[in-house]
Amino acid sequence: QVQLVESGGGLVQPGGSLRLSCAASGFTFRFYALTWYRRAPGKERELVAAITAPGRPTNYADSMKGRFTISRDNAKSTAYLQMNSLKPEDTAVYYCNAYIPNTNRDYWGQGTQVTVSS
Repeated sequence: QVQLVESGGGLVQPGGSLRLSCAASGFTFRFYALTWYRRAPGKERELVAAITAPGRPTNYADSMKGRFTISRDNAKSTAYLQMNSLKPEDTAVYYCNAYIPNTNRDYWGQGTQVTVSS
């Protein structure tokens, strides 16, 4: 079955960096786009960044441009989100998502908590 497993979250001070990973299994990873989302406490889910199947970033939320970088390694079936210059408002649970057309379903990981605080 399709599985997405996020990791790499944690507590970091403002200005710090984290690298999130999304390990995929159960489908042919290299064929599908991946998207990172986040949900902050009391807020709606927000798109963070997206990347095409071959590895071209296609979307960054304005507040994250220049600070966050999405990438993927198709040989490892893993997507990444490098987050630099983190701010307290980046505190959220971060999720990766894959839409697989032949199942007509969105698949989500369990999320990884990122907390930016001094």
